[in-house]
Amino acid sequence: MSGLQCLATENIWFDKHRYDEAEKCFYEGVNGPSTQHQQSSSHAGGDQELVSRMKSLELENQTLHKVVENMRAALQKLESRVAMLEKTPVSAAVPCAKAAPVKQVKVENGGGDDDDDDDDDIDLFGSDEEDEEAERLKQERLEAYAAKKAKKPTLIAKSSILLDVKPWDDETDMAKLEECVRSVQMDGLLWGASKLVPVGYGIKKLQINCVVEDDKVGTDILEEEITKFEDFVQSVDVAAFNKI
Repeated sequence: MSGLQCLATENIWFDKHRYDEAEKCFYEGVNGPSTQHQQSSSHAGGDQELVSRMKSLELENQTLHKVVENMRAALQKLESRVAMLEKTPVSAAVPCAKAAPVKQVKVENGGGDDDDDDDDDIDLFGSDEEDEEAERLKQERLEAYAAKKAKKPTLIAKSSILLDVKPWDDETDMAKLEECVRSVQMDGLLWGASKLVPVGYGIKKLQINCVVEDDKVGTDILEEEITKFEDFVQSVDVAAFNKI
């Protein structure tokens, strides 16, 4: 038999699709399923997940419906109770409330027809005796406070002043000058120690200390009184001023 006749008797090329399918199955077994098979599997898994999520949403929706129904029922009960309270009168709603006592006003009929007499008989603000007693107690307290304050010693503000009294020249009688200064007397003034302090060219000034009450004596009035002795005094200066 020739080679052509041998090929004619073979049927392998006529069943080529069967061999291709067998080859495909062989390689799928070695390398895993094809991409198309994987995609179909993933689609199937996605559908299952979607179905499970839809079931979960349905259960959640049912639960929300139950909650809404419960809230509606509670709201209806509350509305009905409020309506009942609005219809109930105040006296019935508060049975334990007591009416405030009404103060009675005593009216004495004087028998006269004058309206002024009727007004005098109505005692709305208490008797005149109570007012007089309260006024008397108030006055006694004020007098006691005034007496207590009068007994308390008041603090008198005083100051110590050092004065420089300058003569005209070296021929001025300083003893006479000091005598003139000390002759200034007034309430709240007390003269202290004194001394002669050299100034220059044989001239000496009188430096004299005094204590004054601030409310009664000031430096201005002292200078004014001392400078009145113009035959002996040229000027008066405040050398020091201290609060005591």
